[in-house]
Amino acid sequence: MNLELSEEQAAVRRLAKDFTDREITPHVTAWDRAEEVDRGIVRKLGDLGFLGLTVPEEYGGSGGDHLAYALVTEELGRGDSSVRGIVSVSLGLVAKTIAAWGDERQKRRWLPSLTSGSALGCFGLTEPGTGSDAAALTTRARRDGGDWIIDGSKMFITNGTWADVVLLFARTGEEPGHRGISAFLVPADSPGLERREIHGKLGLRGQATAELFLDGVRVPESALLGPAGKGFTVAMSALAKGRMSVAAGCVGIAQAALDAALGYAARREQFGKPVAGHQLVQELISDIAVDVDAARLLTWRVADLIDRGEPFATEASKAKLFASEAAVRAANNALQVFGGYGYIDEYPVGKLVRDARVMTLYEGTSQIQKLLIGRALTGVSAF
Repeated sequence: MNLELSEEQAAVRRLAKDFTDREITPHVTAWDRAEEVDRGIVRKLGDLGFLGLTVPEEYGGSGGDHLAYALVTEELGRGDSSVRGIVSVSLGLVAKTIAAWGDERQKRRWLPSLTSGSALGCFGLTEPGTGSDAAALTTRARRDGGDWIIDGSKMFITNGTWADVVLLFARTGEEPGHRGISAFLVPADSPGLERREIHGKLGLRGQATAELFLDGVRVPESALLGPAGKGFTVAMSALAKGRMSVAAGCVGIAQAALDAALGYAARREQFGKPVAGHQLVQELISDIAVDVDAARLLTWRVADLIDRGEPFATEASKAKLFASEAAVRAANNALQVFGGYGYIDEYPVGKLVRDARVMTLYEGTSQIQKLLIGRALTGVSAF
């Protein structure tokens, strides 16, 4: 693996850093308090090509490789994980999946608007009764002439109330488990589809997270993404790459924690000297720095494997597991450096703690990642 960035990758990283510092960082506290990111940020992300990374240019994408994508999601995660989540879901889970599994008509219909930021996508897999056990989902689609009728509900859907298209997973056969699941592209304005935003979240407060209700939603046969009955394969292929994006966002959180701790430790004085001069504070900062580097390298390895066309799913689970837990440790250690001031939202580290915590839960909990890694190593499934 080459650890040196190309000129193009370095330029993308600088662009993402400048954008984050200019368009995101000054507004983070206000967005968090209001529980809503400014929707204008979506079009700005599209204008810079951040919503089209790795998508072919012929469909409106901006091309590039997965390391460039990881660099952008890291910088956005450093600024605000709520903004990073918009990109990770609409591009990482939806647009990329359409590019990989869609037919020509589906690509032409959805990708140009998703990559430009004129539309957003959301990923409808999790249900009120099925989180980690996604193969047990109960949302059902039944044939009605040449159409499908969908009934059910989805929970914790990022971009749910903002999205224009839902990549939705529903049971279409009688087979148990994953074999009876299909994927559909459902326009969000479809009659019978109701969306309710979830408020009062611990973290990612600026992100539009919703519950979806489907009551007799009718879609044509052409809404199927991939073959009928292969929806679980579609979902897992999306999540494998999505875990790299989450890991990169976690690196951003950890980097933000390091930056904040270093700045505060240099300014704050106790016992007659900056707190940076105290041994145990240096221990906290050193632990954060090691976690940042280790998480970043694990994430870059996944991007490198994807770009070289090699198997990457297990490495993605390793990166997601380590980086999400590292982000929690880094944010907590940074709060400790700040002391009491870290506990009020005038300072950034409290939000970092809250945002980091969910990273160990979604797109596969830490425990699920361990089971995936263990299965890959032993050949024995513990599910």
